[in-house]
Amino acid sequence: MAGVSAQELAVDPPTAARRLLGATLWSGPVALRIVEVEAYGSDPAGPWPDPAAHSWPGPTARNAVMFGPAGRLYVYRSYGIHLCVNVTTGYDGEAGAVLVRAAEVLDGVDLVRERRPAARKDADLARGPGNVGSALGISLADYGTELFDPFSDVRLELKPPVPQADIATGPRVGVSLAAEVPWRFLIPSPAVSVYRRSPRAAAPTT
Repeated sequence: MAGVSAQELAVDPPTAARRLLGATLWSGPVALRIVEVEAYGSDPAGPWPDPAAHSWPGPTARNAVMFGPAGRLYVYRSYGIHLCVNVTTGYDGEAGAVLVRAAEVLDGVDLVRERRPAARKDADLARGPGNVGSALGISLADYGTELFDPFSDVRLELKPPVPQADIATGPRVGVSLAAEVPWRFLIPSPAVSVYRRSPRAAAPTT
């Protein structure tokens, strides 16, 4: 069931994104330390309108969990191949989520190496959102999982907040809309991904 930890994420997506840095995400024997995230907001009627978010068109079968309580797992398939891992945030009824972009493997590294044989070094094992999903062995069946339920197959454990001085911010990777919004947050780690601007995004403003 949702608990105090989930309530810590029932805030605006950027605040929740910062709170998730340093947290541990478990799936079976695999544990990842979150080092890079991106916040995504609501549909136009919500409190954090964000045209880059999956919630922008309003509730659909795909994004429904984004409109529910904080602390749920939002899984979607990217480019028909990769499964991306998101944590829902905000208030019940208002959309918001945080994409886990990169993480360090804390436990289960041998299993992750089997799942990610193309990774050249351990820092690459969970670098990039699709690789996070692969490292954890996530499937679409995990959609909607309550991450703070101790009996869930996928669980989230918040750690003490990372000092704000240790958090870097910047624009989100690869989005064509709202490309300048600085809702990417990261902490120092060799697992952090490289920034790539979408070629479909408008020219950056000065």
